[in-house]
Amino acid sequence: MSRLHVVSGKGGTGKTTVAAALALALATEGQRTLLVEVEGRQGIAQVFETEALPYEERKIAVAPDSAGASRSDSSRGGGGRRAGEVYALAIDAERALLDYLQMFYKLGGAGRALKKLGAIDFATTIAPGLRDVLLTGKACEAVRRKDKHGRFVYDAVVMDAPPTGRITRFLNVNDEVAGLAKIGPIHNQAQAVMRVLKSPETAVHLVTLLEEMPVQETVDGVAELRAAGLPVGGVVINMVRPPVLDPDEVDLAANGARAGIATALSSAGLGGARRGGRAERLIDPLLEQAREHAERVALERAEHTEITGLGLPTYELEQLPEGVDLAGLYRLARDLRTQGPI
Repeated sequence: MSRLHVVSGKGGTGKTTVAAALALALATEGQRTLLVEVEGRQGIAQVFETEALPYEERKIAVAPDSAGASRSDSSRGGGGRRAGEVYALAIDAERALLDYLQMFYKLGGAGRALKKLGAIDFATTIAPGLRDVLLTGKACEAVRRKDKHGRFVYDAVVMDAPPTGRITRFLNVNDEVAGLAKIGPIHNQAQAVMRVLKSPETAVHLVTLLEEMPVQETVDGVAELRAAGLPVGGVVINMVRPPVLDPDEVDLAANGARAGIATALSSAGLGGARRGGRAERLIDPLLEQAREHAERVALERAEHTEITGLGLPTYELEQLPEGVDLAGLYRLARDLRTQGPI
């Protein structure tokens, strides 16, 4: 089982929502999960309907146990299973650099002085690669951190990562840094990060929709991750639409079924099927909608086949009719749990 779950996906596929649902799904049976944000969008706060996250690890949710009870439920009536907890952290590159300077160079006071002078902001702005080094390093530090008893502080860490188009470079930046800095603490830190990112402890999950562009980016992303030696986890198909017609009805819609529709409308009391009648006037709009639906179903089938052809575990999350609120987030987490380990 992986301990660092990196969630990426094309913009608009709902990767932040999936990352949040995954964190809840992993935080069961007393497990503690850290949900990490690296893009500075405060997307986690929005999903959990809470205030903006500071640069500190803060508990934002209590996960239900495997029986579906929250902590308040499972603590009643004596001896229920303990629910898990989800903590969240919005990583700030400047603050992470200050941590880095203190950790490796004991420059706490000097680092704060550099921040006042604007040097920290200057460094992270002119060197985008440095920003990625700091972000990945902070996440991996949380994965490796242990308490005074030698136990991991977090059972799992979930990272809401950059989009698919740059996820490989984002995760692989420490390889480049280790090659540039041949010795010293920077080299050692970069190698330590890559040991985590390229180990079985890590899994990179890609979120997609059953649409051509997101699926193509997912296929390309998987190829790039594999070529870089980064561990690919699974593919989460998000916002899956519930079936409206069964397969036979879809085929009829694709081929047109004018006479059948006219008869059905007449049977429903919507007027006779005579030319110019009420039922007749409804046929063409209904056929057009049916054709559009059939085309959509055919496209989704083809894209689904493309995804399963990757040979990766696949998970499906339904499109919530009312949008994603906190209750919907817990529902998605439950759906992930029921589909097996991720």
